Amino acid sequence: MSLRVRAAILHHAPVARPYAETRPLTIETIELDPPGPDEVLVKIAGAGLCHSDLSVINGDRVRPVPVALGHEASGIVEEPGPGVTDLKRGDHVVMSFVPTCGGCAPCREGRGALCEPGNAANGRGTLLSGARRIRCDGAEVSHHSGVSAFGEYAVISRRSIVKIDPEVPLTEAALFGCAVMTGVGAVVNTCQVRMGQSVAVVGLGGVGLSALIGAVACGAGRIVAVDLSEDKLRVARELGATDTFLASDPDAVAAIRDATDGGVDYALEMAGSVKAFDTAYRITRRGGTTATAGLANPNHTFTLPPVGLVGEERVVRGSYMGSCVPARDIPRYIALYRQGRLPVNKLMTGTLTLDQINEGFDRLDRGEAIRQVITM
Repeated sequence: MSLRVRAAILHHAPVARPYAETRPLTIETIELDPPGPDEVLVKIAGAGLCHSDLSVINGDRVRPVPVALGHEASGIVEEPGPGVTDLKRGDHVVMSFVPTCGGCAPCREGRGALCEPGNAANGRGTLLSGARRIRCDGAEVSHHSGVSAFGEYAVISRRSIVKIDPEVPLTEAALFGCAVMTGVGAVVNTCQVRMGQSVAVVGLGGVGLSALIGAVACGAGRIVAVDLSEDKLRVARELGATDTFLASDPDAVAAIRDATDGGVDYALEMAGSVKAFDTAYRITRRGGTTATAGLANPNHTFTLPPVGLVGEERVVRGSYMGSCVPARDIPRYIALYRQGRLPVNKLMTGTLTLDQINEGFDRLDRGEAIRQVITM
């Protein structure tokens, strides 16, 4: 029997700002079909507002509509579907925004973020099984990243779910599904930063500040934070940044290179902006690595001279989902959080109700929030 629940639905994109007026997300009663084989019905506890959701609303990332948005979430298992034997009702869980099939070449190599069936399903707006379990007024609604967390309940593939310690507050646990996994993972897995090395983070949203606390946890020696917001730079200093620079300063690149004796070992671009990536590249030292986890508009390009890559032995690389294996890394990061070594709670701007979601995306778009979490 279908379950009738409230959820935020995006019917078309792009949508103009301000979202408090244009109301791109409408709160509707949807029908949620029971979980199929290897699927789970989850009661959503917390769902973070992320730029990946915003990029669907503003048209930077095209997804099939109508779609139930939301991909960074925590919840409680309500009903395991057929064949799910390792989860039970009442288990606390965090969702991963790429389901990992376990059988494709990337999964076999330990690169679950690149799971081929998982990413294909996300592009189609289906679960890993190929099914859609959401309907609105009788019409099918697409899933977002296999999660669709902006609702009271969600049907999710077992391959998108990680069981967590029930002692962790569920509101904060939601951030481990995207911001923490992506940011900390970029430092730990993608770049493999070692103690004493220097790191710069360009763009201090939830993912960027997660990267910063990841660099602190790794024992990085010099940690440079770059952003357009003085408020976010203040937060960065509180979280352990040794140096902070305003991105709008025309002399910022020269000042950073001077302060770091020619540039940093690792520069991470987390703003989803070509200009931010250019800054990150220019503040990377000879022989260093520039990594990006920001999802820029797919039509935007970045040009660099190949001779610099050769003559300076530079490395440029991407980082998707923090190069994580969710079932391995989310519990590790939660353990560090519980030890006080990853202060994820300090990334929280505040909580919202589902009805306040459009206003929340306005704040995110204006750069006024780090992580806002909808609580159900």
